[in-house]
Amino acid sequence: MAAIVFNSVSKHFRQGGFFFSRRKPKLTYALQSLSLSVARGEVLSLLGPNGSGKSTTLKLIATVLLPDQGTVLVNGSDTRTDELGVRRQVGLALSSERSFFPRLTARENLGFFAALENIAGPECQDRVDSVLERVGLIEEADKQVMKLSSGLYQRLGIARALIKNPPVLLLDEPTRSLDPGAASRIWTLIGWLADSGITMVVATHNFQEAISISNRVAVVERGRLLGIQSVAHCHAQQLQSYYLELTGKPEPVSCGEGIPA
Repeated sequence: MAAIVFNSVSKHFRQGGFFFSRRKPKLTYALQSLSLSVARGEVLSLLGPNGSGKSTTLKLIATVLLPDQGTVLVNGSDTRTDELGVRRQVGLALSSERSFFPRLTARENLGFFAALENIAGPECQDRVDSVLERVGLIEEADKQVMKLSSGLYQRLGIARALIKNPPVLLLDEPTRSLDPGAASRIWTLIGWLADSGITMVVATHNFQEAISISNRVAVVERGRLLGIQSVAHCHAQQLQSYYLELTGKPEPVSCGEGIPA
């Protein structure tokens, strides 16, 4: 059984049409009839420009959003009918994460979020220490979050997503705004997590990032799946050619630098 399945999924948002306006609301489709599956233990990268539907796809898996049409299954559980069951299985790390308490330490923040997952007592401390170790933050565990660099902050976001030991991990542009060195360390971490058997879906707009740890890359644009490509023995230029063949638009994505091949 696949870890994640999208069956003809569409998601739209209404624009305009407020009660004081005579205009009818306009529907903007973030996803249009998207169908794909992700095998257990696979790493799938979603490659596309900003606004292509990558983040919406991740939020649908995590039940932050629900589909307007179609179904999303996570290890056989329907996100519409078993939201709680799905949430127990999914960790989501957003590039725009701003929910940490800046004056608390990394350890204290993770302890708080562990408590929200009903992890308490000695197990809580053990889980927090284990996750800090996994993401390489054990030496910064007692620093206030507001004193962490952007790269360390991104790692803390991944740590939060891992606190409940989810079999499915979702990462939304995890190296956005990072310098090449910090980005390289994030992708080394993601590669290590991939080797541990976690199923991952990663949203990116960078060719080199997409192939660095992925098994397959799905090209999306304007909410549509244009194609899926295996990245075995593939390099950034080949993926770029594949992308251009599907879209004809080179501008939205880049080959990238500082990411381990």
